[in-house]
Amino acid sequence: HYNLANAQGLAGDAGAQLAALNAALDADPYMPHALLARGRLAEASGQAALALSDYKRLLAAMGSAEPGSAALAAGIAHARAVVAADTASLANRLEADLGDRIAAAPPAVAERFRHALDVQLGRRRVYVHQPLVMHYPYLPAVQYFDRDLFPWLAELEAATPVIRAELQALLAEGGEGFAPYVRYPAGAPVNQWSALNHNDAWAARFFLEHGVPQAAMRAACPQTAALLDRLPLLDLPGRGPVAFFSLLKPGAHIPPHTGATNIRSIVHLPLIVPPGCTFRVGNETRPWIEGEAFVFDDTIEHEAVNPSTELRAILIVDTWNPFIAPAERDLIRHWVQALNAHGQGLAGFSAA
Repeated sequence: HYNLANAQGLAGDAGAQLAALNAALDADPYMPHALLARGRLAEASGQAALALSDYKRLLAAMGSAEPGSAALAAGIAHARAVVAADTASLANRLEADLGDRIAAAPPAVAERFRHALDVQLGRRRVYVHQPLVMHYPYLPAVQYFDRDLFPWLAELEAATPVIRAELQALLAEGGEGFAPYVRYPAGAPVNQWSALNHNDAWAARFFLEHGVPQAAMRAACPQTAALLDRLPLLDLPGRGPVAFFSLLKPGAHIPPHTGATNIRSIVHLPLIVPPGCTFRVGNETRPWIEGEAFVFDDTIEHEAVNPSTELRAILIVDTWNPFIAPAERDLIRHWVQALNAHGQGLAGFSAA
């Protein structure tokens, strides 16, 4: 049918060509060459909406696959250009229709609505929870949490000079006690962690590891330890809280990854941040700003970059996901205790 469509096209019979292309796509609805040809035919006859539909189906069918020929590659590039132009035009029309209403909405509402528009326009990818160990259902997939959900962040931020001074004292003594954060045993599949496995380009030293206080670190940094004792951190038997200094050496990159469970939230307090260091969660990339904490869901894909020639250092702690009620937290604690009692350990709870 596709070959017949080509012949009908060469003969100048657009109606017969369309019929043959429809027959080809009835047999294989995802045939790239037929979708491209039918889109071009619709475009040539002034049927922009039909052409756009076929071009979108073509791009979805191809995904990241290689075109296989220069002609198909050129056709796909044309389809992308048509779809992009239509998306830009629609975005402009929506902005004209809705811009004033969005501007008048409360900031949080406006941001959420704009993100919805971006998803509909294909300008924003939808990221979801991808926990490695434990998934708790029906929690919102929030990339960075609203600060108002964590009123104690102000106390943490106010202690930045003291915490940084204790960290700098450790570093001045040679940084003994810091170890590579990624430590897979021999023979384990390391996947994206091959460059960082047993590499102190990303290093950590813990105050609390899986809920267990580290006496030497508490003695070395007593004021930070005392502060951590006052914060409402994740209290999960044998798993939390976790609190540590995280060092990222010059030029280091923590690759995209997801964390263990969405029952918790991860707090970053930037302490030493050279220019250019960034952190991405889902669609949003932020710079670390010394003394300004933020909280994120680490089961949404995230990554970190230190492109500078200096060390980047932050304090990382974990707390409960703010959308889990106190009564649920108690159930989760008993759940984890039961798993531990039955030998079903929950490895991999460290916070990154």
